[in-house]
Amino acid sequence: MRKDPAGTVPENDPAGTVPENDPAGTVLEALADPVRRRVVTLLGSKPLRAGELAAAAGVSAPTMSKHLRALLRAGVVADERGDSDARVRVFRLRPQSIAAVRAWLDQLQAHWDEQLASFKRHVEEGTPQ
Repeated sequence: MRKDPAGTVPENDPAGTVPENDPAGTVLEALADPVRRRVVTLLGSKPLRAGELAAAAGVSAPTMSKHLRALLRAGVVADERGDSDARVRVFRLRPQSIAAVRAWLDQLQAHWDEQLASFKRHVEEGTPQ
């Protein structure tokens, strides 16, 4: 079971189902929630403050805070403090976080491409001409 530095199970993996060394699993677990996927979609257009994200997603500020913490822990988003007011946090996507998911999907695709090619050879060799 994966634990955070404090020794507790991370909020974005309450069941403890993602192994410690599984960055793709961490990102996918964080994106399993529809509100979090909505946040990622919203941040795809421009960086936004938590209040703007909460309003656009139709959730309360405390709920959005919970979702943003999970996305921060998974490395999907990053936050920056405003120059004029340190209390203001602006959230943006971290595109590099998707690299682990892309690599995993590429491996999966290569496996299925090989399986389908093998099946095609089997069918073609077994067909009388």
